[in-house]
Amino acid sequence: MNALAQLGMVSELPSNNQHVSVSADNEERKDYFVERDGMKFAGTHLLVDLWGATNLDNPEQIDKTLCEAAVTAGATILHSHFHHFTPNGGVSGVVVLAESHISIHTWPERNFAAVDIFMCGVCDPHLAIPVMQRLFQAERIDVDEQRRGKVTITG
Repeated sequence: MNALAQLGMVSELPSNNQHVSVSADNEERKDYFVERDGMKFAGTHLLVDLWGATNLDNPEQIDKTLCEAAVTAGATILHSHFHHFTPNGGVSGVVVLAESHISIHTWPERNFAAVDIFMCGVCDPHLAIPVMQRLFQAERIDVDEQRRGKVTITG
């Protein structure tokens, strides 16, 4: 059985953001690519810089917040792991998602955090940002968005 099916992520009928493709052996497969604004792509990757941020040195609190952010964005959590550095107290970690990942690296001594949010399918990674802002209280948030795995739509 497909790993995504075991997680309840594969339905019998594709959603609006799931596309059925036929492989060389005539087997139908859902590719979970997104079609938006005339473009087909694997998923949205946000690079989020949090400046003037607080609460950057508590791995348990960061883990809980990033997991909440993932669920809010519509993602399915597979695993999370965080590491606390000494002496500065920075945290690096990742929440592995069926739809990709959220990762973070913090510099408490600079009041700065770098966050990557990559999600495919029907998830909306932008919904994760307000959840993170509740914890980090950043004075400034810079977001760069990339569409990963762009393909040309023909026809």
